[in-house]
Amino acid sequence: MRDLDITEVVQLSGVPASTLRFYDEKGLIASVGRRGLRRVFDPGVLERLALIALGRAAGFSLDEIALMFAPNGRPRIDRQMLAAKAEELDRTIRKLSAMRDGLRHAAACPAPSHMECPTFRRIVRAAASGAIGARRKRTPQLPKD
Repeated sequence: MRDLDITEVVQLSGVPASTLRFYDEKGLIASVGRRGLRRVFDPGVLERLALIALGRAAGFSLDEIALMFAPNGRPRIDRQMLAAKAEELDRTIRKLSAMRDGLRHAAACPAPSHMECPTFRRIVRAAASGAIGARRKRTPQLPKD
């Protein structure tokens, strides 16, 4: 297959030209030359773009994705990095599932006031302690006199 100019890569991959230029500048893909003012890419760029899209969908940063390619451009996927990302996703899923369940309970709770509901109060305490939601830095407690 012949080399593809940037317009053809956009059409075949669905990746905008601005993103292709950014990936080229960042070293995630490499143009092999120019045809007039247009960048030209090896046909293998389509597979590489698909791998980048997969990495992005899994939550990897572009810098992390860059580590998954050898200097020659061939995939070099770190299995430990994949396992760590899977663990991170599991933690996120557990947090989001707890939040979803709490919201569903709050929406259907028969208590006259949410603050009268023991389940809702437990959720509020968990959120305040940082057990659910974003982790926050705790304010150091001053010693009691």
